[in-house]
Amino acid sequence: MKNIEIFTSPTCPHCPPAKAYLTSKGVEFVERNVKTDADARKELMKRGIMGVPTIIIDDEAVVGLDKEKIDALLAK
Repeated sequence: MKNIEIFTSPTCPHCPPAKAYLTSKGVEFVERNVKTDADARKELMKRGIMGVPTIIIDDEAVVGLDKEKIDALLAK
């Protein structure tokens, strides 16, 4: 089973479609809201990422809703 986290914010228009895409793939994920979770925000900043949605699949980051990259990482 893959370890999947999605970093979101309440004002992000691309976050709900990203979560819906993961749900449509039948995978479980943990949502981390960078607006309310300072640790989540710091974790993204350590990776040099400033945008959401960011999906971490087994420690590989996908910034935005890059379906091809998500599918490739889920298939590994």
